[in-house]
Amino acid sequence: MRRPRRRSEEPSTAEHFAGLKADYAAARSNRFRRIRSGLPLGTGSGADYHLRSDADMLRVLEYARDYDRNDAIVSQLVDRAVTNMIQDGIALDAQTGDEGLDRELSARWQDWGADPEQCDLAGERSWSEIEELVPRQTLVDGDILVLPTRHGSLELVEAHRLRTPSNATRSRADGSSVVNGVRIDKYRRRLEYWLTKDEVSPSRTITRVGEMRKYPARDEDGHRQVFHIYFAKRATQTRGITAFAPIFDLLGQFEDLNFAKIVQAQIVSCVAIFREREIGFGGPAAAQRGERSTETLSDGSTRLVEGLSPGMEIPGAPGEKLSMNSPNVPNPEFFPHVKLLLTLVGVNIGMPLVMVLMDASETNFSGWRGAVDQARMGFRRNQRRLCMRLHRPVYLWQVRGWIESDPTIKQLAAQGKIDPFRHRWNPPTWPYIEPLKDASADLLRVRNALISPRRLHNERGREWSEIAREIVEDNALAIRQAREAAGELNKEFNDNQDVHWRELLSLPTPDGVQIKLAADGGESDRNQSQRTGASNE
Repeated sequence: MRRPRRRSEEPSTAEHFAGLKADYAAARSNRFRRIRSGLPLGTGSGADYHLRSDADMLRVLEYARDYDRNDAIVSQLVDRAVTNMIQDGIALDAQTGDEGLDRELSARWQDWGADPEQCDLAGERSWSEIEELVPRQTLVDGDILVLPTRHGSLELVEAHRLRTPSNATRSRADGSSVVNGVRIDKYRRRLEYWLTKDEVSPSRTITRVGEMRKYPARDEDGHRQVFHIYFAKRATQTRGITAFAPIFDLLGQFEDLNFAKIVQAQIVSCVAIFREREIGFGGPAAAQRGERSTETLSDGSTRLVEGLSPGMEIPGAPGEKLSMNSPNVPNPEFFPHVKLLLTLVGVNIGMPLVMVLMDASETNFSGWRGAVDQARMGFRRNQRRLCMRLHRPVYLWQVRGWIESDPTIKQLAAQGKIDPFRHRWNPPTWPYIEPLKDASADLLRVRNALISPRRLHNERGREWSEIAREIVEDNALAIRQAREAAGELNKEFNDNQDVHWRELLSLPTPDGVQIKLAADGGESDRNQSQRTGASNE
């Protein structure tokens, strides 16, 4: 039996080590971990603490913009990511409960979005262009503001115009605070957005609150009137941050590496001749073969430089041995290293290497398909974010304006039988990578009760309830029009040879099902008209 330890006894060495191992290793410093600055160790902080200075915010912003302007890969990566996200645009599906009103609102939205004069306060961009520009600047800058105006158009405000003047009180008596130009309450609800009046000079400091244009985040009815588009990674994050913030150093190293390799290639492309002479070489001095000049070095000494020209012959002196130097540039290790750097850069915006290079030769088909599938998951997430922060607020703002300006829509909304604001956004999807195999696999899973239709469509980014409703509505519309057309033909001919509506409309039949019609144009007995085949014909 183990005797109990007295209070005066110290824990044994084994017990000390057991206690150390029970803690998180991440909570303890060691010599292998890089020392990081700016961490509020022992206290913790919200996300805004790390961008508490407008100068830091603007510095990060301008670094990202410089990479987007001048880097050989960053701009193309962003364009490709936005292209995959938006494709041909995110489509509106009005669902008010009234078909006529749905068509009217959809038509108005299309007319407004197609006209830059109505859509953009500057009169330059259509809705489709704004739809592409907003996520692009969100990736590069971190965020962007879209302001609806009383004219029915949108004003785009870039991130650098959100500022906090130096004389502003950061924390107020009412519990609100100002973070990088955004005033929030104690619950982090946005109250105001502070913008510079004009595109001020980068060297000018905003020192007075009176120099700012303050936009309330919501109107008197609680509706948003400033649409702030950003993708946050923390709950306490007020402003967005560029997607390239984690890889600024990596991008700089990638630029330096490429520059160094280009300079190296230029150097070794010159003629490099090594003269080998034995000790005591007594041959004649080398004759002049090209234009000579004298160069003064930093230590005051001089050296003779002789130029080269195409076709020049350089004979060796008696006793001399000449050799050429032609190293491999770039060396074989350069390409795997560059691909690693490009992989790390692309991952930060959800682009695998096969999409970064637009080249799938580095992997097989399964590897390419798996990488693209993972990227599409991120694109769908960004589509949902964009719909929530841009498309939905803009559409609701437009519908409120149409209700106030159109007595018919206002009357329908007042009756309470419809919901004029109800709608759905249908983001674009991607085609099957292998259409025949993928569609066959989906059919096999549903037929064998391995998955329900709703879950299958959820995997593809669609809602089964919407798909089923649309299938029924579309088939009903086609059948209705076919029957009306058949009735008109029968009245026109009046020759006792009735035209059946199925002769005008060939609805798709389930795979493996065949349908026959009787000779008199009517449908025969069900047991004779339908036969389920064993093969998928």
